[in-house]
This record gives sequence, structure tokens and C-alpha cells, in this order.
Amino acid sequence: MLKKKFKPAVNGLLDGFGHRSIVTQYVLGTMAVIAGFILRLTYQEWLAVIICIGLVIVTEYLNTAIEFTCDFLTTERDEQIKVIKDIAAGAVLVASLTALVTAIVILFHHI
Repeated sequence: MLKKKFKPAVNGLLDGFGHRSIVTQYVLGTMAVIAGFILRLTYQEWLAVIICIGLVIVTEYLNTAIEFTCDFLTTERDEQIKVIKDIAAGAVLVASLTALVTAIVILFHHI
């Protein structure tokens, strides 16, 4: 029973690896983890980094899902679809900027 519940989620995670924007976020997250080991982050800093990586990756998955849904609904240019896609992309930008500011704060602590 548990397998039935997790299989679609795992499939979704794996499908994400077929999308450049999601893969890019995984690469950047991996780079952040490597930097964390080099800087010897504290426990609290690791928590912040892990939360930020998760936040950015989750928003990228959601953005990709929203884009696919919009593209499924219409292939024609539609101003409302554009607004929907722009808002979803904006969510990724907010998450990414949050991660960047967090990284800067942590980096200044170690310099």
C-alpha cells in the first residue's frame, strides 16, 4: 500500500531530471553542499542551507508543473497563461533570492 502512494511521487522526482531548470537547481544545490563542507558549516548553518536548497528545488518542480499544465491547456498565446507562468517563475526567483541572501550571510560569517 505504501508503495502505491510513493510510486507516483518518485516518478515525478525522476521526471524532473529530464528538465534543464530542475537539473540546474540540483547542480547549484550540490555546489552549495560542497561549499558547506569546505567552509565547515555549523549545525544551524547546515539547516539553513538544506532548507534553502529544498525550497528552491520544490518551487522549481512546482513552476515546471504549472508550465506543463498551462501548455496542456492551450498552445496559443494567452495573456492569462502568461501571467500564471510569470507568477510561478516569480516564486522561483523569490526562493532563489532567499537562498542567495542566506548564502551571503553564511559566507560573511566565515570570512
